[in-house]
Amino acid sequence: MHLVQSMAYVNEPPWHGLGNQLAPNQPLEVWAQQAGMNWTIEESEVRFVADSISGSTGLGSIHAFPEQKVLYRSDTKAPLSVVSSRYQVVQPAEILEFYRDLTEVGGFELETAGVLKDGKKLWALARTGQSATLKGRDTVNGYLLLATACDGTLATTAQFTSVRVVCHNTLAVALGDSTGAVKVPHRSQFDAAAVKRQLGIAISSWDGFMARMKVLSERKVSAETADAWLRRVLTYPAGNSADRTSPTVNDRALKAVHELYAGRGRGAELASAAGTAWGLLNSVTEFVDHQRRARSEDHRRDAAWFGQGAALKGKAWDEALKLVA
Repeated sequence: MHLVQSMAYVNEPPWHGLGNQLAPNQPLEVWAQQAGMNWTIEESEVRFVADSISGSTGLGSIHAFPEQKVLYRSDTKAPLSVVSSRYQVVQPAEILEFYRDLTEVGGFELETAGVLKDGKKLWALARTGQSATLKGRDTVNGYLLLATACDGTLATTAQFTSVRVVCHNTLAVALGDSTGAVKVPHRSQFDAAAVKRQLGIAISSWDGFMARMKVLSERKVSAETADAWLRRVLTYPAGNSADRTSPTVNDRALKAVHELYAGRGRGAELASAAGTAWGLLNSVTEFVDHQRRARSEDHRRDAAWFGQGAALKGKAWDEALKLVA
């Protein structure tokens, strides 16, 4: 089952082949319609029906719960979540509108946008125009992702992301100082201009990220180093406190990632990746983005961008940098 209710894209079909394909440079109004984002989040106070007296045919009395409000879709009236009365809504239109000046004058190109989980999560992804090619053939492009959720699972997050063309692996452009991402909690008003000012610092972070990718692609690793590295990345802390001494290795993941690294991964044979730290890193990102167990493709994408998958890729990035420190 797909959780993507609707989405639109230009260029290549996205990860699961679903969605409405658009010609390049469409106005945002067309994006809103084709991505299923042309509705608003409405709110209403929470009311509940207290049980009627036993034996009575009446419905009982209706009461308000003033500290909470229900968010629902304007088009289908489907409920989205129950949140605090102080919760600040970010509308689907605001996610797309964020990119208007970036696409009209900043040289960005909107590439995908859509709705996850009935509208509980919304996102748009644009190419920044930044790009790097490693060893002449392995191209990585820069993107800016803006996503929000109205069920409390995600602050409104603007984040620079890289996509490796050969396999569509995604990796957050993080340089350790987290200037690559700006998070606005829902207790604050979302101010697009302020977020862009903060991201202004990070546009230059692509250069640092590119330099690190290049160094990783030039760092050859032995079979022993690769095995030890994979074990470090794919070892999880022990579950209960009594057993803290024995963290567990995810053997299934270890086998799958090792096979990707050893040649099964897309782009694993490229000079930049074969037997290098860059190849190790991409074996983990490909596993997370395309192979990790998930209830559906959309659960996997959600985890790869925002959840445990994103955390695992971050750990792999940190461990990869230790190989070139």
